[in-house]
Amino acid sequence: MFFLFLLLLGGEAQIRSGLAKGTGTVRLPAGIVEVNGEIRIPDDARDLEILGAREGTVLRAAATFKGRAIFSCRKGVRIRFSDFTIDGNRAALERPMGIAPYDTPFASYYPNNGLLADEVIGLKVTNVRFVNVANFPILVARSESVRIEGVHIEDSGSRNQKGRNNTTGGILLEEGTSQFEIVNCDFKRVRGNGVWTHSLYTSRRNGPGSIGGNRFDTVGRDAIQVGHATGVKVERNEGKQIGFPAGEVDMENRAIPVAIDTAGNVDHSVYSGNRFEEINGKCIDLDGFHNGDVLRNECVNRRPPEAYVHGNYGIVMNNSNPDMQSERVVISDNLIDGALFGGIFVIGSENVVERNTLRNLNLSHCNENAAKFGCYYAQGEPDMLQAGIYLGRGAERPAPARRNKIRANRISGFRMKTRCISFAPGVDRGSNTVDANLCDDGEGPDR
Repeated sequence: MFFLFLLLLGGEAQIRSGLAKGTGTVRLPAGIVEVNGEIRIPDDARDLEILGAREGTVLRAAATFKGRAIFSCRKGVRIRFSDFTIDGNRAALERPMGIAPYDTPFASYYPNNGLLADEVIGLKVTNVRFVNVANFPILVARSESVRIEGVHIEDSGSRNQKGRNNTTGGILLEEGTSQFEIVNCDFKRVRGNGVWTHSLYTSRRNGPGSIGGNRFDTVGRDAIQVGHATGVKVERNEGKQIGFPAGEVDMENRAIPVAIDTAGNVDHSVYSGNRFEEINGKCIDLDGFHNGDVLRNECVNRRPPEAYVHGNYGIVMNNSNPDMQSERVVISDNLIDGALFGGIFVIGSENVVERNTLRNLNLSHCNENAAKFGCYYAQGEPDMLQAGIYLGRGAERPAPARRNKIRANRISGFRMKTRCISFAPGVDRGSNTVDANLCDDGEGPDR
């Protein structure tokens, strides 16, 4: 293997020179290096490792920076980045931007990212720190065998013309990226989503992959979103302050913050052992989730209801994607402590909801406080937001709850003794199995 070391006094020109052969080990210069334009790694680079200097390297975007990202690579094989810092100079480069159009990949829409990889096989990013990046610190498209480990991201992401988040600020894998791992990373003050996968409706789904052991602190949109994917494990992540600051939440586009969100068509996936505190939105959204498991997760809110201006249910099923049905989902052994409305919203068939602890539900005291909290969400369904577990007749599309098992759940909160489990009009109670659930009024021990 060819090794090339750039020693000491180098700058942007030295980095470009070192990368020209597209292979070997490139040692970045020490200190702060101002970068004026996108550093493009040669197409079809192979076995290339980019390392920070032992004394430390900071690559800082110049105020006049032009380009898609500080580093970009396309169609490479075994490309590795480690042990340096990228400072995106957000104060100078941030511009108001909306969300990418539905038919446009994010990689071709947002400039001023940190690291952009497209059609790479064997991408590894380890111990790289990203600060003040205008859009995405890491954006990976159409790639395979991706490992992102020990990355630190803070103070990143831009806003739209109304000052709301536009999804940017974290790590995005899109357009059928497969065999990925995002593990043991830290996210602080991310305006948009922390970690997420996304693909156009016409593109292949992402996955399989895993998102595990990551930590989130103050995220304006979703801490984690699994979008249009299959075979994704979301395990042992933890976070706090999801959906804050509230003024940057993108409510015009109905982007209610979620600790673990789902979008598109997602199956054969597992969300397990995750723990979040203070969620100004939902704990887990299962929009498009089917044939998968939601196990042993915890979401805890301890503040008064007025603190959660975008608060919602604990766990919610939905079916926006036309290619799926909300079916064969196991939701068990989860803890929801303090939801603005109800605990679990169920649609579809052959789902199992068992042994969950749902306490301090309906902090808003719906429907009695309807004028203050907007308790009547769906016309003709007055029980929807005041129930502990609600078996609905559909969401984006009709999907009446039937052949579901609701058993051995412990449910408590405002008037939960009489509003514990409710059925939407037209949903046949007899077509669902409901037994051994314990229901009680009042607040839990931590209130």
